[in-house]
Amino acid sequence: MGFSFGKEFRVTIFGESHGKVIGAVVDGCPAGLRLEERDIQCELERRRPGRGLVSGRGEDDVVHILSGVSYGKTNGGPILMLIHNKDLDSTWYERNRYIPRPGHADYTAFVKYGGHNDNRGGGFFSGRMTAGFVMAGSIAKKVLAKMGVRILAHMIQINGIKAREGLSDEEILENVAGSPVYCADRTASELMVSEIRKLIEEGDSTGGVIECRVSGLPVGLGEPIFDPVEGVLAHALFSIPGVKAVEFGSGFGLCSMRGSQSNDELYLQNGRVVTKTNHSGGVLGGITNGMPLIFRVGIKPTPSIKKRQRSVDLRTMEETEIEVVGRHDPCVAIRAVPVVECVTAFCLLDLMIMAKMIPKVMGEEDGSKGS
Repeated sequence: MGFSFGKEFRVTIFGESHGKVIGAVVDGCPAGLRLEERDIQCELERRRPGRGLVSGRGEDDVVHILSGVSYGKTNGGPILMLIHNKDLDSTWYERNRYIPRPGHADYTAFVKYGGHNDNRGGGFFSGRMTAGFVMAGSIAKKVLAKMGVRILAHMIQINGIKAREGLSDEEILENVAGSPVYCADRTASELMVSEIRKLIEEGDSTGGVIECRVSGLPVGLGEPIFDPVEGVLAHALFSIPGVKAVEFGSGFGLCSMRGSQSNDELYLQNGRVVTKTNHSGGVLGGITNGMPLIFRVGIKPTPSIKKRQRSVDLRTMEETEIEVVGRHDPCVAIRAVPVVECVTAFCLLDLMIMAKMIPKVMGEEDGSKGS
């Protein structure tokens, strides 16, 4: 069951980094949603390798929808999507099959699967698998958009370089697409790009922090006790390779506050209950409170670096050294920005369907009537 996620909007991921395909199956999507391959393609383009500061692996990532869509609309059946892997070179991995790369899942996978794991590009532990997350999430984003829900992720930190605080949603929308690192602060973006270029020259890598904001969520989303909004999201977000931290609202900052500082006081605004601050990140008791859902995702440095490192030959059980050769991202966090949005989308859609906030048949305008 480790390759599937969700209860009502169920996502299954399949494939390997150096296998023939990467794909996703979505079960539980409402019928009647207009869906074309280009709806998914535009999201895949945002995370595609072979551009600028990311891996030089030249994949087209052209998506094919094989089922679940008839006459241009979802038909209620499982939606099967896939992309083909084309630009492959497994030579180095085959030569070093028994020497685990530091920082990767090579060793743990070797032990868990009795040495039968696919180490080529990391197999199904690879960041390439997130293409499947994006396929599924792009559908969820389209459903949520019809319900007035907007998901917006942006880079706020790379290797100690931080975007300025207080960026508005409008600034993020305006500036993120034009930044090679998806940072809405233009000054910080330029510094981040320079830092990454320096790391490329040094054969090293770095991590990053992504902030995600969700607006338009209704009050009451989330299922106590074991399916709170934070719990469901964290579960899925930690499935993104490289994710090592997730915090909601003011997160760890709350631990050093007083209650008089951390409590979000309530007041009325045009007849609607809102809060003066949003330290809780839009969630209380695992349930959305109508304020923007805000969280941050911390991603570790790409473990594949062009430096000699110590390891162990698992055949001879002798210590050795390894130097990773290949095409790797100097900062995998860059391509994780659209992935975070898509994972967030299919988590929230699953919760909304569970809460019966989504119709089984989508309408043309507001999702409330069939067409």
